[in-house]
Amino acid sequence: MASESFDPARLLSGEAPPFLSMDELGLRELEQLRLVLRGDSVVDWRHLNFATRAQVDDFLRLHLLDHEDANDRALMRRLLKEAVDYLRSTYHYRLADAVAEPYEVQDLFLYASGRHPRRAGLYQKIACIILKVIHVIHHMEGRELLFRTPIAPSVLARMVDERIMKTFAEMKRMGLPIVEVSGSIKTQHSLITKLIAKRDTVAAQVYDKVRYRIITRERNDVVLVLDYLMRTLFPFTLVVPSQTENSLIDFEKLVAQSEHLRELGPKLHLPIRAGRDVSQTMNPFSGKSYRVLNFVVDMPARIDAFLSPDDPRPGRPRTVFSWVEFQMMDLETAIENERGENSHECYKARQREKVLRRLSKGLVVPKGTLVASPWEEGD
Repeated sequence: MASESFDPARLLSGEAPPFLSMDELGLRELEQLRLVLRGDSVVDWRHLNFATRAQVDDFLRLHLLDHEDANDRALMRRLLKEAVDYLRSTYHYRLADAVAEPYEVQDLFLYASGRHPRRAGLYQKIACIILKVIHVIHHMEGRELLFRTPIAPSVLARMVDERIMKTFAEMKRMGLPIVEVSGSIKTQHSLITKLIAKRDTVAAQVYDKVRYRIITRERNDVVLVLDYLMRTLFPFTLVVPSQTENSLIDFEKLVAQSEHLRELGPKLHLPIRAGRDVSQTMNPFSGKSYRVLNFVVDMPARIDAFLSPDDPRPGRPRTVFSWVEFQMMDLETAIENERGENSHECYKARQREKVLRRLSKGLVVPKGTLVASPWEEGD
């Protein structure tokens, strides 16, 4: 299949996967949920939880990679070779041919899940290490490709939006417990305010230029809808670490309230109590009782149509990434979040006050503007 005819919809078409109940979640789903809810990084994982090649192929499709496509196979082989070269040259790893040159790349994912056909657990640790390096290289190449490809941000945003809204439409058609889905793009003035309010005023660090808001019927539906999104829209590996704000779902309590999940708890790759403290990720401008699950995803986008057809190299990168923020909550929480100090107007007022303090330090404050106290270092 020629690269210029690549159609992402072809990869993600077919029968929609089932919407799982709490008692149908497996270890793989539970691990992925914890990663999002706690803002962890997949680079810290000790093992994966793929049981079949079909599961691996589904995971690769979420990266918009098709093992049936010759170019994508070449890409995955090249990424593997570069990861192996890095580990051998930098850290002098002695890598067996089974992991350095597996019969199929999918074998690595199964080894990393302890699924060696002859001996369970064989090559598990080293397969995990190789996949982590591949993940980083793939990301680096995607960022570089976006930098040197003449594609307008609005065009990329539209490509990503089409995929996201198509998935949401399918979820509504299936009758999933979703009350509201909406998307928004920050205005220029909102971006300026946010950048000045942040300590690090770098435009690239604003992750929520594009945001999608999902409101579910019940609190537990947030978890189940999130699981469904990670099986149909984006892979858990592309959730941006340390960018989760979660004051809504306590992972430890989530597991404790379900007998089924409690049985899975001891099998997690890290103790159930291990993880980020969600209180450290709270937005300083939100009300004290504001509750939300916010996380950022590096959404993949194939840009074959924007690449030169004269480049015959097999295995060249064709995927770029675009930051998208997802905001999730249940209906009752959404209603409470619009009352009193939690309202959006109060949030923006607190943010604007912080910005005004920072801009006007040592200067005259505009007439008619009330500032409660002078801006202090460390606010």
